[in-house]
Amino acid sequence: MPARRELTMRQIKQMLRLAHDGVSAREIGRTLGIARSTVQDNLGRATAAGLTWPLDAEVTDAVLEQRLFARAGVKQGMRRLPEPDWPCVIREMRRSGVNLTVLWEEYRETHPDGYGYSRFCDLYREFERRLTPVMRQHHAAGDKVFVDYSGKKIEIVDPTTGIVREAEIFVAVLGASSLTYAEATWTQTLPDWIGAHVRLFRFLGGVPRLVVPDNLKSAVHKASFYDPEINRSYGMMADHYGVGILPARPRKPRDKAKVEAGVRLAQTYILGRLRRQTFFSLAECNAAIATMVERINAHPMRRLGTTRRALFEAIERAALRPLPAEDYAFSEWRLARVNLNYHVEAAGFLYSVPHALIREQVDLRITARTIEVFHRGQRVAAHERRYAGRRHGTDPEHMPSAHRRYAEWSPERFRRWARGIGPETEGLVVAILHDRPHPEQGFRTCLGILRLYRGLDPGRAEAASARAVAIGALTYKSIASILSLGLDRTAPSAEAAPVLLHPNLRGPRYFH
Repeated sequence: MPARRELTMRQIKQMLRLAHDGVSAREIGRTLGIARSTVQDNLGRATAAGLTWPLDAEVTDAVLEQRLFARAGVKQGMRRLPEPDWPCVIREMRRSGVNLTVLWEEYRETHPDGYGYSRFCDLYREFERRLTPVMRQHHAAGDKVFVDYSGKKIEIVDPTTGIVREAEIFVAVLGASSLTYAEATWTQTLPDWIGAHVRLFRFLGGVPRLVVPDNLKSAVHKASFYDPEINRSYGMMADHYGVGILPARPRKPRDKAKVEAGVRLAQTYILGRLRRQTFFSLAECNAAIATMVERINAHPMRRLGTTRRALFEAIERAALRPLPAEDYAFSEWRLARVNLNYHVEAAGFLYSVPHALIREQVDLRITARTIEVFHRGQRVAAHERRYAGRRHGTDPEHMPSAHRRYAEWSPERFRRWARGIGPETEGLVVAILHDRPHPEQGFRTCLGILRLYRGLDPGRAEAASARAVAIGALTYKSIASILSLGLDRTAPSAEAAPVLLHPNLRGPRYFH
């Protein structure tokens, strides 16, 4: 190491110039504001190094410093005491429970006359600084995985139409071993984002303690330095795997420097090496990306002297938590408010909930097969998800009793009710339903007539029905008039028929 000095090269050059002009050491010291002994020491060094004023053009500041202050007998770049294997020290520091004290003690066991603890720590930090120009974060094995999307995309051609579509590149990097994973997804939306995490954990064969994402909407509903709000669907995935979500601070890319470096490496290995290939499906593209990922993980890291895969197998695989028995099935969570018709909307279709929850706020859990509705943490409804057909999915148990009875109305049900009174009444119901453009338009008329007959002698009800059919009186008011005037007891006459006909009727009809 160079000897300690207090003068700049500019001051030393000025000192040499003044000495060449015959100025005494005392006067030079007074001019430069330094001690006479310092002037004499530096002039002695210059004489020993064969330096005279004016200096040659090739004597730069670096060369001047080297010739004046280099230690004799010590080769530059070499240290006098045995050095630890710094790449090995860096790797060991990533193991759980290992610190510099432990590693220094092991070093001194091998080299009893080696560096003291303080100097050992200084040299370790100096080696760390050579690995990267910014502060290095210490990543314990199995602690964190950093995830993000690459800003660049990869093109995929539709083989049928020839249309080119761009796919996103998802990249993940483990903190301790730097093991890298990448895949292409069509979008950055929740299904693709969460699906990429599921495949990532399957690739790792385990789960780290924390996932560090960027603040994209699929991960963080509301970014905040103090209290970020995690997307609920993303949080449910994390709960399934027992992993924590720790978003990077907004506008702080160094919080996820691992994945930023991984993104750059992935772009070089993946986009750079695959740029001349044409892909016709996402699966074909991901097969090529998987090959490139294996090349990345099998490539030796220059300063650590080992590969990502070997480092992962050595220190990190055992530190990962085991995977759950089943992969996470994607589900999307949404807030909804129950409409007045006791239905909630999900993905363009309406699904019923108990009518007592009208105007209440509920949580929807949407999967590829089911729609579940939760109120205050309790599941209150579950439906098979609809993709076509009727827009409403209604469970009769969710309806008010009056609505349930109305929903159960059908032509056959009214005929069955009328048949219980007699054939003439059944014929009247058939005539009313047939007279309407849509049978449902006659349901209320039939219901009103059957209520008129409630408590009435069946013989009289049958007579009133027969007379109504005979004269084409197919309305509630006409039947009520027949009963109130007692016309069910008299035979219909040709003159009387027009009096009881409703003006909108198109004439009598007879059904057998």
